[in-house]
Amino acid sequence: MNQSLAKNTSLQIVLVDGSDICLAGTSELIKHQYPDAKISIAQTANDAINQISNLQPHLLITDISLPDTQGKKAQTYIGIDFLQEVMQNYPKLNILVQSPYIKRLVQIKPAIDKHQGGFVIADKNITSQEMLLRIDGALKGFTCIKDITDVYLYPAIYEKLNIKPEILQLLRLAFNEGLQDKAIAAQICVSERTVRNHWDALQEALGIDCHELRNQGKNIRIVTKIRAREAGLID
Repeated sequence: MNQSLAKNTSLQIVLVDGSDICLAGTSELIKHQYPDAKISIAQTANDAINQISNLQPHLLITDISLPDTQGKKAQTYIGIDFLQEVMQNYPKLNILVQSPYIKRLVQIKPAIDKHQGGFVIADKNITSQEMLLRIDGALKGFTCIKDITDVYLYPAIYEKLNIKPEILQLLRLAFNEGLQDKAIAAQICVSERTVRNHWDALQEALGIDCHELRNQGKNIRIVTKIRAREAGLID
């Protein structure tokens, strides 16, 4: 949103966070800087989608770790899916992601690069002044994603996983829910061979030499988990 629009139109912001404390703190900060702004609050991904559709805001400020509906557990993959849906349906919406999990955004960087609106990221530990600067940058349509470009350990992985999101589901089922390959195959309705192929594709993208790890007596699955966490693919 340009400066002339900010002066002539009531600023509409949708603020999304599962934490009441974070919502209150961010709302107070925004009201101090933009006293005429209209702030709409959502605590779930589904509620946020509805508010964006109804209000057509100038700015979305959101965490990544969100529940999909009220009473459900907040998960980073829900926030990632929410952002992808928002960018697809509202390509010119200005977005600021405020989260301790910003490294997870590396898995959707190709979509972020194509987004036409502002896209700024901010860790929740930054100062209030720095947060205001990032809000201003997002409203002006700037892109500021240095915090995730700095974690590029295996550059080929992002394009590959953007094409194959089922690999992200594999990671979630294996490392967040503790499922073995047979159970994973049943969960996502594929064969165990397909699950093994997904592991092979993931390990190749992460630069893991399984043969060498076996020779070193290392646990391939554990190394995969470590590399995936370093690359921002899991918490």
